[in-house]
Amino acid sequence: MSDVTIFHNPGCSQSRYALATLRAAGLQPRVVEYLKTPPSRAEVQALVAAAGLTLRQALREKNTPYAELGLGDPGVADDVLLDAIERHPVLLERPFVVTPLGTALCRPKEKLLDLLSPAQRAALAAAG
Repeated sequence: MSDVTIFHNPGCSQSRYALATLRAAGLQPRVVEYLKTPPSRAEVQALVAAAGLTLRQALREKNTPYAELGLGDPGVADDVLLDAIERHPVLLERPFVVTPLGTALCRPKEKLLDLLSPAQRAALAAAG
């Protein structure tokens, strides 16, 4: 099993870029298509915390029911946000990537490089 995981949405260009970059760096990540297999509440909380974000920072607004659900109100509690993500996993921003070097929401895409070892970066540079 891989020690690298990407929470992936194949319909997202940033997510496709991250997956392709991981593979070009010589990695075979575990790919979690989170719209088909949503992470649990505990996994969402752990991902967000490991990335150093708040739950609100991990929410996706564009092309989601964010506005319809009133999630823009800063008074909405984290439990309500987690309920919304559980019902609508598209609300979770992507791609989250987990490697032995850390966890990040790889937006902008350059954040992914911080999760790669020097050898993996070299493999990426050699790939072109």
